[in-house]
Amino acid sequence: MNHRVKEKLEILADAAKYDVSCASSGSKRKNTKDGLGNATGMGICHTYTQDGRCVSLLKILLTNHCIFDCAYCVSRRSNDIKRAAFTVQEVVDLTINFYKRNYIEGLFLSSGIFKNVDYTMERLVRIAKKLREEHKFNGYIHLKAIPGASDELIHEAGLYADRLSVNLEIPSEQSLKKVAPEKDYATAYKPMNYLSEAITEYKKEKKVIKSAPKFTPGGQSTQLVIGATPENDRHILNLADSLYQQQNLKRVYYSGYIPISDDNRLPVLRQAPLRRENRLYQADWLMRFYKFKVDEIVDDNNPNLDLDIDPKLAYALRNPQFFPIDVNIADYEWILRIPGIGAKSAKKIIAARRFGKLRQEHLKKIGIIWKRAKYFLTCADRDFINLGFQPEAIRAQILHNPKSKSKPGQLNLFAPTPTLLTT
Repeated sequence: MNHRVKEKLEILADAAKYDVSCASSGSKRKNTKDGLGNATGMGICHTYTQDGRCVSLLKILLTNHCIFDCAYCVSRRSNDIKRAAFTVQEVVDLTINFYKRNYIEGLFLSSGIFKNVDYTMERLVRIAKKLREEHKFNGYIHLKAIPGASDELIHEAGLYADRLSVNLEIPSEQSLKKVAPEKDYATAYKPMNYLSEAITEYKKEKKVIKSAPKFTPGGQSTQLVIGATPENDRHILNLADSLYQQQNLKRVYYSGYIPISDDNRLPVLRQAPLRRENRLYQADWLMRFYKFKVDEIVDDNNPNLDLDIDPKLAYALRNPQFFPIDVNIADYEWILRIPGIGAKSAKKIIAARRFGKLRQEHLKKIGIIWKRAKYFLTCADRDFINLGFQPEAIRAQILHNPKSKSKPGQLNLFAPTPTLLTT
């Protein structure tokens, strides 16, 4: 690697860290005899597949030059930073060389906008096309579908990329207009809607014609910047829910706003709202995998998530009429709502109780978090129905448990994300 390319890599890899909509779950692109790489094996940026495998990606921008002046973005045109841009061939060579050295298993490629949207999008597509067709690269490729790009370019990108993402960035159009006046929701939703329809059509075709080409097999995603504008968590989760339901997005990513400028349109923050970001991910998990509705997680009286406790526990404490739940007779969906019980444990409970009444010792062996779940369930040898349900007392007991390794209300930032999201 020559000195100039190395310098570009340092600049453009650092600029790419602000884009968190980076994952490889959902794609199972396999290698061929004459190909290079694959998107299915175990693994510079680490991300996780849907089944928990770690995948290493080269995460860079094509360029940090940008014609837009978004207040929250480090690459905005008015920002006095060092600029750089890769050529198409430089990105291709970096990807292939890094893969051959076993540094990466795929590419996450975003970009600032230089000249115009189609000019930039065409170069992103060319990179993916050269990797697939000239180098037979079968590793994971995640590209940005840039709002405003032509349908033809978006379609071609879908034929080569495993996942495409169109970033809304700001959770409301009113706020977007304030901090990024050159952008609007209509322009962002256009490629989202196109991709949603195209993905559905290609899936139908694939069922009939096995040799039909893949089209964005990993689906599409988006990113929302949290804390740069005044939207509450209820607004954000309602937006995310509509994206899942109407645009069939695979993931919505939440990025705590990192203060990078003194623009008076942005709030003054000492640090990024990481705890709020984490709570939104937990709430998102409940919506996608635990069948919670937005209004069950946040409502008129509680428009923001509780920063001290996770959303599932907060729901249980706000709804004492539903608890405790008898694990020996309750449906799977209700067992899922017990704090401390994840999807795997709930399935084990359903399977185990066919052979006899479950007791405390059985539940502990199954793997539930007993110190949390015990307040919200009954089993063969633990009946709390007549003891009364005191939400504030339970909350205090959980937060100030002397056996806990964390301080009261402290968020463990080093716990694996899947663990945080499933308890």
